Amino acid sequence: MEDTDYAPPKYIQIVQTIRRRIKDGTYPPGSMLPSETRLIQEFGVSRPTVVKALDTLKLRGEIEREHGRGSFVKASTGSAEDHQRPTRAVLDEPVSGSLLTLDRRPAPASVAALLEVPQNFPVLLRQHLAFQDDAPCELVSYWVLPHIAEAAGLDQDTPSSAGVRQRLQSAANVRLGRVTERLTARRPTGEEAEALSLGKTAPVLGVTAAVYEVTGRPVLVVELVLPGELHELEDEYTL
Repeated sequence: MEDTDYAPPKYIQIVQTIRRRIKDGTYPPGSMLPSETRLIQEFGVSRPTVVKALDTLKLRGEIEREHGRGSFVKASTGSAEDHQRPTRAVLDEPVSGSLLTLDRRPAPASVAALLEVPQNFPVLLRQHLAFQDDAPCELVSYWVLPHIAEAAGLDQDTPSSAGVRQRLQSAANVRLGRVTERLTARRPTGEEAEALSLGKTAPVLGVTAAVYEVTGRPVLVVELVLPGELHELEDEYTL
């Protein structure tokens, strides 16, 4: 048989087509793929073939499948570089640690600007302190629009093994698309120094991130304060 006569299995052809459409923007990050029924009609195959194709894409981390809702293009492919992003880590890890603050507060000017709301607009502040070997290692603050916080249960002091991203996605039907992250090296404020058991002149890394839905709407602001002596951020990228 000539090489030109070879055709990959039907499910692989579906995988390749969906992958091309994701790459060219036909199916952008966070968007829903066509239903199984529509894919069956388009490709003229059986349901098991379509299911196998979608499961293959899921196993390779390119889509997410939610029972009763459908299949969605992942906002990120989860590359090695992504896992080094501080904000991504706190969005995906279970919300844990010592809860310090959980109430509505007027948004500071910097937070209000990122959330695109008026200064002093009431937003939910959820702040907790993470520990490593019984020592405080990370101060995390989430500033969340109230209606989104309520829908995701982030306004409740209840244990959960789910991360913020998962809670927003499953409970509030909010799909996160991108993060704009700013990193600074500075001295801690008095409250930060007290919470992290630091001297007033100890260096900290400050991370402020605006998190956006796939539609481009800002959803929350994440602020991280990391003791400089405990954290080292490393990145790798091609030239």
